[in-house]
Amino acid sequence: MRFIYIIFIALQIILFSYCTPQNLKKQENKISYKPQPYVEIKHPEWSKNATIYQVNIRHFTKEGNFKAFEAHLPRIKKMGIDIIWLMPIHPIGNKNRKGSLGSGYSVKDYYGVNTEFGNVEDLKALVKKIHEMGMYVILDWVANHSAWDNELVTKHPNWYTKSKDGDFQPTPWYDWDDIIDFDYQNEDLRKYMTEALKYWVKETNIDGYRCDVAGFIPVDFWDNVRVELDAIKPVFMLAEWESRDLHKKAFDMTYSWTLWDKMRAVTLDKKSIGGITEYMAHDVSTFPKGGYRMTFTENHDKNAWEGNQYSNFGEGLEACMVLTGVVNGMPLVYGGQEAGLNRSLAFFDKDLIEWKKHKNEEIYTKLFNLKHKNQALWNGENGGEMVRIYSNQMDKIISFVREKNGDKVFPIINFSDKSVKVILKTKHEKGKYQELFSEKEYTINGDDTLDFKPWEYLVLVKKN
Repeated sequence: MRFIYIIFIALQIILFSYCTPQNLKKQENKISYKPQPYVEIKHPEWSKNATIYQVNIRHFTKEGNFKAFEAHLPRIKKMGIDIIWLMPIHPIGNKNRKGSLGSGYSVKDYYGVNTEFGNVEDLKALVKKIHEMGMYVILDWVANHSAWDNELVTKHPNWYTKSKDGDFQPTPWYDWDDIIDFDYQNEDLRKYMTEALKYWVKETNIDGYRCDVAGFIPVDFWDNVRVELDAIKPVFMLAEWESRDLHKKAFDMTYSWTLWDKMRAVTLDKKSIGGITEYMAHDVSTFPKGGYRMTFTENHDKNAWEGNQYSNFGEGLEACMVLTGVVNGMPLVYGGQEAGLNRSLAFFDKDLIEWKKHKNEEIYTKLFNLKHKNQALWNGENGGEMVRIYSNQMDKIISFVREKNGDKVFPIINFSDKSVKVILKTKHEKGKYQELFSEKEYTINGDDTLDFKPWEYLVLVKKN
């Protein structure tokens, strides 16, 4: 009892000394009502107005290798692309392989190059060529799982999660039976994967990574990865995920799957545009101001539908392409989309893209050229906030302005299959504009009336 009394007195003494006026004053000084930025990482300077392009080397050319892909670089550069994302370049597992060629996301060797594409010297040459043309390159990285026959399975079986029977298992709840799931509670696995990520930056001078199913892996792993990679060179990191916590210390950009879903709901499912406007409201009010999000109408896991000549969005495809190019975010082109790709590409077998001239390429070229020079469309805090323009057709028309440092862009899109006469509340947007695609001159006077055909769009650019 005496011992307890002594402890009680000691705690009181400690508490009293802590609560002196001087210490209380120190605690008060730590309190701050000043808004703090959520995003702590520093984006590479060159990413501020960048666009991104996804490359499936296997399907891009008849040869399906790095060297053959180089011939497409001038066209891609001319279209206005800045970042080239190469889908997985590593050797593919043979055990439980899907299809004749397997999935690049079933990695057999994190330090190897798939001989289907060439060798490490071919990859280095491609990266060098991309850099010489003023573009950047990121590799697709699969950290969540490996192939069944990756050497890590026998060397470090404790690096993997196990079923109740003690067996290796695919990522729980998914039918990815050609891969098995890593356990990121293991410190040695974390070190191995971090060193592998560092290796490719050092060895080939790539500029960062697109990280597959990044949200399945603990955030603190990615936070540390970013520190170690940035110590080598400033990198750009894209997470295949849609979550704000990844933006704080690890990733420059995440996916905007929600926008894709909402656009599809309007164009194919004939839903109201309320989902799109809700997305934009959340983008303005809840998305971290310093973060980037990737906008798209297609990528490899949301590919075009077989036999549908208008791709995923029916007759509204162009309207969706334009929206992804002018909203807050970095627009993605999925390789082949600019050629009018209108079918799903085989994922586990050879499926050559048919290259031809198509209006899609013209649309993207104009959008990206505008993005590069007009600060209103730059990424994250570098660009202008989306400010909604109200009208008498709020259930059909998406209209807003973005403005930054004297630059202003005013998109108006009819997101409906009906012709619309719209009166726009434009008293704050008065002035002369040039339409991006037609180059027609427009004068906005306030309460302007415009006619739109189904899915028609205008991108008005303020004339200085």
